[in-house]
Amino acid sequence: MRLKDSLITFHNTLKGLYGKEEIDSFFYLLVADYYKVSRLDLAMQPDYQMSNDKRLIDALELLKLQYPIQYILGKTEFYGLPFKVNKHTLIPRPETEELVAWIVDCYPELVLSKRQDNSKATTLKILDIGTGSGCIAVSLAKYLPQTKVFALDVSEEALKVAKANAKFNNVEVFFFKEDILKQEHSDLEFDIIVSNPPYVREKEMQLMKPNVLNNEPHLALFVKNEDPLLFYHAISKFAVNNLSKKGLLFFEINEYLGNEMRALLGEYGFKTIQLKQDLFKKDRMITGTLP
Repeated sequence: MRLKDSLITFHNTLKGLYGKEEIDSFFYLLVADYYKVSRLDLAMQPDYQMSNDKRLIDALELLKLQYPIQYILGKTEFYGLPFKVNKHTLIPRPETEELVAWIVDCYPELVLSKRQDNSKATTLKILDIGTGSGCIAVSLAKYLPQTKVFALDVSEEALKVAKANAKFNNVEVFFFKEDILKQEHSDLEFDIIVSNPPYVREKEMQLMKPNVLNNEPHLALFVKNEDPLLFYHAISKFAVNNLSKKGLLFFEINEYLGNEMRALLGEYGFKTIQLKQDLFKKDRMITGTLP
């Protein structure tokens, strides 16, 4: 069967669930991964015949159930790096890339490509809390190679994926299984603590797409309506006890709780608090400095 005919089948099956461009994207991602045939290759060879296997058919059935394409492929890209993902980890989001970029931009002297003499680098200790796939920790270790990066998560399955991603991207990250809600002290002192904790209130579930709601781990997504800042309080308390002087705390946040987060950081004594919007002008990131 021609791959071109399979594309028609994809559109006939998935129209009404996804837009035309999204269906095209799904198809070409799968074809590139399964058959090593690019979109350009297919345009130049419209009669390209695919081998007789069920992978495309199986993927189409999963897409029909609104199963995420990243889970079907078992991988995605984040901040220019390849990452493995599965049902135990959130699929990394563009706004989290913006959070990583913000941190990297704060330390231009540590970015390897901008350094002239690596011997003069200052080593900083970074902790990523609730690492999931490891996308934040691994990206910071990759782009700020003079840092020492630590990461923790409560999920053993997520940590397996994160460790694989560190190895896959050839960086060293020190991983720990810990529940931040039960941790206030560490034997280490950190210069930067960053977290993208669960922050979607249960009442906001109705705003989420089925492919997210029905497939991504709720443990990493949702908090109770009556205590939406649960993890931010715990992490801020931990940061007060474990950040170095002038250390920085970075969070990804619920877009509807920017003012509440500014007040929370002030409550824990953080200074130079900055609330930052993402590309869509939503309050999605915040930072504060421990005096």
